[in-house]
Amino acid sequence: MKIIKDSVHDHIQVDGVARDLLDTPAVQRLRHISQLGTVSLVYPSANHTRFEHSLGVYHLACEALERLGIEGRQARRVHAAALLHDVGHGPFSHNLESLTYRRTGRYHDDVDDLLADGAVGDVLREHDLDPEAVAGLVAGEGRFGQLVSGELDVDRMDYLVRDAHHTGVPYGTIDHGRLVRELTFVDGELVLDEGNVQTAESLLVARALMNPTVYSHSVARISKAMLRRATERLLEASGPDIDAESLQRMDDHDLIAALRSCAATSEFSRRLDQRDLFKRAVWAEMNDVPGGIIESDHGTIREFEREISDRAGVDPARVILDVPSRPSMTESTTRVMVNGEIRQLGQQSPLVEALRAAQFSQWRLGVYSPSDLRDRVGRAAVDVLGLDIDGALVSEVRDGMDATLDQFVE
Repeated sequence: MKIIKDSVHDHIQVDGVARDLLDTPAVQRLRHISQLGTVSLVYPSANHTRFEHSLGVYHLACEALERLGIEGRQARRVHAAALLHDVGHGPFSHNLESLTYRRTGRYHDDVDDLLADGAVGDVLREHDLDPEAVAGLVAGEGRFGQLVSGELDVDRMDYLVRDAHHTGVPYGTIDHGRLVRELTFVDGELVLDEGNVQTAESLLVARALMNPTVYSHSVARISKAMLRRATERLLEASGPDIDAESLQRMDDHDLIAALRSCAATSEFSRRLDQRDLFKRAVWAEMNDVPGGIIESDHGTIREFEREISDRAGVDPARVILDVPSRPSMTESTTRVMVNGEIRQLGQQSPLVEALRAAQFSQWRLGVYSPSDLRDRVGRAAVDVLGLDIDGALVSEVRDGMDATLDQFVE
């Protein structure tokens, strides 16, 4: 048994298959993958990694299994899946996942090959575990897959508390101990037992507050968009030397080194290194965006960028259009027992509609450019995208928000 001191859960006991998996290259690589990507450019202490998060998920999975009375091989499968659930992440975590998915067709939880081959596969088979079955749990398959990847998964319970701890914001604080204790299976579905509607609501509220404050903070979004654009240019410039599959196996340091050494990406790399970020030329609410733009695919967004740069008379590399997907709230499907029957939280809690409305009001389309070009780019973007806002108002509103933001961040 190995005992590890953790900043969130205090002492974590790692034993059995998890102990043997701990020192495999695939798991140790997670020490060099930042949990929150570029969020550290907003919150300097947000430098925690996927490695410590994976330990936390394993710890909570152990507690949940003990509470549920699950032992033997099934428990070992879940232990392994909990520790391995993030080994498929590429550098800077989710920041580049949409880019690699377009080129590989795989998300970070598609880990069948990673678990079957090499040291991880050897360890799993030594403990009489089928790598394919463990990979299925990572993908959320089956009864116990819900515990690793689902509406009530231990992954969410750990990252909310951990991200709040390391950013210093209070909004992700949840009673994860009660959440784990109150989990139960009813007809094969993972639910919160009777009397826990408010417990489920706390998870929903925490996620809803962390999103605009941390995960979708405007500076985090700008830096993420710049990193994504730089990496896309790296793949285009490197040819067969660096492809999307090799990119997925890099860590943060590998990617930073590659961006610095490539002529096509060195300027983006310098800006990210020095926090010399693009600024918001447009920051538009959902009601101001014409129908269809939100659903635009990557190719359409790139075409919009070219049109904006042409109209503004600037280099296309100086314009980034950032169109988030429509807000979703998967936590609203969390299942709770109420008066002896299973109900979705969205059907039971009046908070859900209020939080969903807040998500829509917080949604913003962003157009980013260097500060000296943002007026030209902003006005061009308003025209090209047909936004229902006054071009002159773009600068006025943006400047006011930037001043507030700088005061907050600095």
